[in-house]
Amino acid sequence: MGLRTPLYDSHLATGARMVDFGGWDMPLHYGSQIEEHHQVRREAGIFDVSHMGVVDITGADATAFLQYLLANDVGRLQAPGRALYTAMLNPDGGILDDLIVYRLADGYRLVVNAGTRQRDLEWIRGQAAGRQVEVTERRELAMIAVQGPLARARCASVMTDAQAALAERLEPFHGQAEGDWFIACTGYTGEDGLEIMLPAAEAAAFWNALQGAGCKPCGLGARDTLRLEAGLNLYGADIDEQTSPLAANMAWTIAWEPETRDFIGRRALERQRQAGDLPRQVGLVLEQRAVLRSGQKVMIDDREGVITSGSFSPTLGCSIALARVPRNTGDSARVDIRGKWLDVQVIRPGFVRNGIKLF
Repeated sequence: MGLRTPLYDSHLATGARMVDFGGWDMPLHYGSQIEEHHQVRREAGIFDVSHMGVVDITGADATAFLQYLLANDVGRLQAPGRALYTAMLNPDGGILDDLIVYRLADGYRLVVNAGTRQRDLEWIRGQAAGRQVEVTERRELAMIAVQGPLARARCASVMTDAQAALAERLEPFHGQAEGDWFIACTGYTGEDGLEIMLPAAEAAAFWNALQGAGCKPCGLGARDTLRLEAGLNLYGADIDEQTSPLAANMAWTIAWEPETRDFIGRRALERQRQAGDLPRQVGLVLEQRAVLRSGQKVMIDDREGVITSGSFSPTLGCSIALARVPRNTGDSARVDIRGKWLDVQVIRPGFVRNGIKLF
């Protein structure tokens, strides 16, 4: 038996197919992954993301500590309520995790991946030793993501007036507390929407209220195809501790300035940047009737790459993938699918945003 979120019984009651995900019993789908995918693109879907880790960092050294721990610079978060995306690296520049940081009134909140949750916590606490920093895992919180063009309106319809006002005005990459709830707007689907962190005891009632407002439950399957269409990395597939952010379309998350800021992995990244020989991440589009999958070989002339994640795109009606290829790859390549080489289009990562094709 795996770990269970506060919504486990709600998933069973809705007929979810449960699977193991990083040690957690999570819903794969509630009948049709394709329908759940379209629900998010067209209206609003809800996801149980309570398996993700919520860690608060407070104390006199909190800012300086996170500036050392993370590749992006939390000094850019000038006011409470702002958020940024970043990598947490090892000394070799490999990605221990990719995460979101929110600036709070009295510190910071990190939201980390479920599969790396325990390792992240141990790493953070180990790096914080000897500093005036308090590391608090918020296990008492559940988290529900509401995504889609109608997400805010349907979410607001079942909130208090104060919560609804915040939900409707919140800008992308911001998050703010309203009582015991924390409402954020960062997303993982390429659609508008919200992430609500709330006391676990209140999660089931809110989940049911959202369904009553027209939001459909969605599982891990739809979450994966949605994030792939958005061109977003999945930890353990597209990135891991052997992957440099410079090879994973994450160079923009590295704050090189000020030059005096030392962060874990900086020296390794500087050597990699100077060498300029790392592969790069691209998007692939296959128009023929076949499906791109992780591990498939990509050929560019006589050079090789590999697909890190791929699937059929319900929105586009064709197969898409993220791949790691030689840095000077052009706009076309071939993929080996069961011994047959098929032509693919090479694009910048990102296929769909707000329901619109990007290429």
